[in-house]
Amino acid sequence: MCIALIGGMDRLGKHYLEEAERAGVKLQFFSTSETNIAAKLRKADAMVIFTNKVSHRVKIEAMQVAKANNIPVLMEHACGVCTFRNCLECLAHNSH
Repeated sequence: MCIALIGGMDRLGKHYLEEAERAGVKLQFFSTSETNIAAKLRKADAMVIFTNKVSHRVKIEAMQVAKANNIPVLMEHACGVCTFRNCLECLAHNSH
């Protein structure tokens, strides 16, 4: 499973990757706005959006991709590692 994490803090990137690896998930981490992010998000099996650390434009773009490609999305305001861990558990629980 490949999860796209949109938002979050650069300094926690290593920890997000460790949590994803622990859960057996491949992680794409987008902490800043990137060119052609829509094409990169289409490959994801699920998305986690940390709404307090992402621009409104990127959030809208991600939601459009998710809707068009039937990708599940979890949105959280907090962007800590514990929040991300909870999102991974929720996604794992819902995929069974």
